[in-house]
Amino acid sequence: MSESLQLLQSVADGNRKAFQQLYEMFSEQVYNTALSYVQNVEDAEEVTQDVFTNVFRSAARFKGDSQVSTWIYRITVNAALGLIRKRKRFAFLKFGEAEKEVPDFEHPGILLENKENAKALFQVIDTLPETQKIAFILSFIEGLPRQEVANVMEISLKSVEALLQRGKRSLRMKLENSYPNRGKKKR
Repeated sequence: MSESLQLLQSVADGNRKAFQQLYEMFSEQVYNTALSYVQNVEDAEEVTQDVFTNVFRSAARFKGDSQVSTWIYRITVNAALGLIRKRKRFAFLKFGEAEKEVPDFEHPGILLENKENAKALFQVIDTLPETQKIAFILSFIEGLPRQEVANVMEISLKSVEALLQRGKRSLRMKLENSYPNRGKKKR
């Protein structure tokens, strides 16, 4: 039995120390994944808090059909997407018409010299259809193995590969259209 599964079972039994250990084991991954979706530090912190509240409340219902990490990633993706939908819904109510805001996001883990490129990339990633965005972030930003991405998304490995191919093609076209001279050598 894995350490994370033992901890989760202890959490289900009400062990707060085990919960703290599980938090320490996964909080950075949860925060970084949430940050890649919501593109705002405060919102990522809110999602992280929501995820671990959910983990604490749902520990006893974990069936063991997947790895604990996969289960936690799934909760994270759902919480982040839920917050995004909630924000869009309230933006619509607030202004009468939901306007697509271009995120002005700089991931704190990106090296200073790469921040401008990363900012452009995250703006374009945000325009991908939801399933492509999930697959892309989990695969290329979080570095999860493709099979774990498939498990998190509850789809086949082949479907993940297809989503990634379409997502990369779409990103490439959008980036080339938005930044036609970027990356070309000057003569």
